[in-house]
Amino acid sequence: METLLQKAFSADAFRTNGHKLIDLLADRLANSQNTTQPFSLCWQEADNMLEYWKQDAQKPLLEEPFELFSNILSHSINLYSKSTMGHQVPPPAPHAVLGTLLTAFLNNGSAVYEMGMTGNALEKMIIAEMAKTFGLGDDVSGFITSGGTLGNLTALLCARAVMQDAGDDDNSQLAALVSVEAHYSVERAMRVMGYDVENVIKVPVNEHFQIRTDLLEEYYEKAVAAGKKVFCIIGCACSTSTGSYDDLEALALFAKKHNLWFHVDGAHGAAAVYSPKYKHLLNGIEHADSIIVDFHKMMCVPSLSTAVIFRRPGDSYKTFAQKAQYLWADQEKKEWQNSGKRTFECTKPMTVVSIYTLMRMYGNELFKENVETLCALAAQFAALVTAHPHFELAVQPQSNIVCFRYIAAGNLDDINKRILQHLVREGKYYITGTTLNNSFCLRTAIMNPLTGITEFEGLLEYIQQVPL
Repeated sequence: METLLQKAFSADAFRTNGHKLIDLLADRLANSQNTTQPFSLCWQEADNMLEYWKQDAQKPLLEEPFELFSNILSHSINLYSKSTMGHQVPPPAPHAVLGTLLTAFLNNGSAVYEMGMTGNALEKMIIAEMAKTFGLGDDVSGFITSGGTLGNLTALLCARAVMQDAGDDDNSQLAALVSVEAHYSVERAMRVMGYDVENVIKVPVNEHFQIRTDLLEEYYEKAVAAGKKVFCIIGCACSTSTGSYDDLEALALFAKKHNLWFHVDGAHGAAAVYSPKYKHLLNGIEHADSIIVDFHKMMCVPSLSTAVIFRRPGDSYKTFAQKAQYLWADQEKKEWQNSGKRTFECTKPMTVVSIYTLMRMYGNELFKENVETLCALAAQFAALVTAHPHFELAVQPQSNIVCFRYIAAGNLDDINKRILQHLVREGKYYITGTTLNNSFCLRTAIMNPLTGITEFEGLLEYIQQVPL
């Protein structure tokens, strides 16, 4: 009689159910591209969703997983829908998804070379290629980690370690200069590093929601006078709420003047480097000490996959230098092939396969086309909003994020919050919201390159029909 373990590891069952799953996903992909009826999600209250899955768990065991996979698909947001314009999460390119399937099957952690031979080699190649693209030169280092939040933490930990190596051991009141629009992960990283929120010096933004470089000196001096030691300055490329790019050239000059670590949070927008049309938004990034880039934002791969790039190769080894005799024979030697010496993760997933798959199939031209398409779509939507008498644009977009408001009689914050709630619950269109200058705005992050004028016009028309 076949044991449960033998059944669970059946090659024939894997082949059969794998084909069924791919067919199911391909049908979802095709239907999302061809349908004229907008659909993003089937909303359920959290308690109802929990109860649904509790009941599912009480059913008899499954003979095959197809029903389960189908249920999960139908109870999840559809990122391939052209009417999904919410968070900064893309519909992954299908071949990148297959790359993720391959890495899941291999399950090769990359911290130790013999477990991640291919992964570590690919990471070194890709980081080197990206560094050249950013203008950092040949003598650089880096790796791929799981997400921008961990990437920012890694870079700031490194900045502190470099400062300590330079002979400055007083790190009790270290502070970072950032924009008020910086991603929350910067503040979270500082808290993880043991600092109070007051040690995150938040500089106001201008009318375009970019850090006010004219105030940098003032905020720096105030921090110093308050007993803080500013050790780094962080540029947004771009910010999360509005997609605005900070003036990286000005930040680089300021960092040089005060001997600060210059970090660029390019999680979302640094992919603009592949576009001749938008690359200028990153002018100054070539002076950065560290950069992060999310492949899972504007580069078409599944979450999570983030490049962390350091200007000086030795810096990448300063963050995590703990000894582990059971992993490495030489504890002190700098070895790119053993990425666990440099990353927070030990069982580090080989997410590099997805991005390398796209590079090998399409080259960097795919990233150029995606960035330019998404940004052009945002400009198109912003023009529609601007021309419409019942809407107002919050800020002219620099990237693929558009913030706007519906204008009607009454409290506009309450009106737009009710509109957003209605949209999410109805599920035809999915967008999010944000607060800018103390005013609540509707927000779209256009991540699907197949979204177009039909969806934009439909969204604005649908909003006007929301009962208020």
